[in-house]
Amino acid sequence: MDFLVGAEDDDGSRRGSRASSGRRGRRRRRRRNRGGFLAPMLAVIVLIGGLGAGGYYGYTWLREVTTPQDYAGQGSGEVVIEIKDGQTASDVAQTLEKQDVVKSARTFTGAVADAGKSSSLQPGEYRMRKQMSAAAAVKLLDPSLRLLERVTLKEGLRLSDTLATLAKETGKPLKEFQQAAKNPKALGLPGYAKGRLEGYAFPATYDITPKMTPADILTAMVDRFNQTADKDGLVSAAKNLGHTPHEIMTIASIVQAESGKVEDMPKVARVIYNRLDGNRKLEMDSTVMYGLNKYGISATNADLQSKSPYNTYARLGLPPGPIANPGDHAIQAALDPAKGDWVWFVTTDPKRGITKFASTEAEFFQLKSEFEKNRAGG
Repeated sequence: MDFLVGAEDDDGSRRGSRASSGRRGRRRRRRRNRGGFLAPMLAVIVLIGGLGAGGYYGYTWLREVTTPQDYAGQGSGEVVIEIKDGQTASDVAQTLEKQDVVKSARTFTGAVADAGKSSSLQPGEYRMRKQMSAAAAVKLLDPSLRLLERVTLKEGLRLSDTLATLAKETGKPLKEFQQAAKNPKALGLPGYAKGRLEGYAFPATYDITPKMTPADILTAMVDRFNQTADKDGLVSAAKNLGHTPHEIMTIASIVQAESGKVEDMPKVARVIYNRLDGNRKLEMDSTVMYGLNKYGISATNADLQSKSPYNTYARLGLPPGPIANPGDHAIQAALDPAKGDWVWFVTTDPKRGITKFASTEAEFFQLKSEFEKNRAGG
């Protein structure tokens, strides 16, 4: 009995020892397990925290990269920006960014699109400011704000008066215009002009930008003449009339100088052709006055003694070249004269621009008397 009990005690004690040791091991393992669980959790927490901070700065960086920057306000200083023909809004935006007018090209393209003006940017020069907001820059690119001088040159102006008008209106030196006029090849004059700009500086209204030189301006006028000549078929029509284009332009310039009204021009042209065809001297006061560098509608007896090649009272045929810059109506009249047998015309009432035509010498003297009467009456 004791043996059994002792054995139990002995076995039990041994078993109890092992159980205690097992319990302690399990507790240690649980402690280790708790520590093993917390460490990864702490790492995750630290990682999430790191990602949160990095995410914030990453978002801020991304926002700065993806959101176009812009200046604020109307800017300061002054800069002239040129929009060239054919440039798109994106091209203009790059120019503005390069010149530090706007902070970024992307900002400007967005602003111009928001304003609905992407396709309305017009070539020209514009006065702008440095470091403007994109929206403010868009407003200053309105076509009505382009830097230019609008100069109107009247039909029938002599070249000397044309150059003087251009110098006055643009503020550019007259000498530069005069010098440019002496280089016909650079201006694009047609060969039949014989190297003279007189007659080929087409009268019209021109938009002149600050960057245009006198040569640029005169070239634009010659280009306009060439366009008109092509439209009117000047070369072929002149050939059909038995004249050179230069002779037609000379006739047109006389028509322009002698006509009081547009509707008189075809008749004045017919008088010129009838006199040329009849081997008569033209006897045009306008050519005499041009040769003397004088102005007026009636040459004096002293004027008629001039030895100038433009004295059509003393010489047969046309003068050497145009005496003014004719407009399109005069050119068309020279190419398509009215039908009639008139060989004289007289501006009987200069104040009202009334011109009358005569086929006989008697009619002519009657018209001349009417002119003298009106002139005397003031």
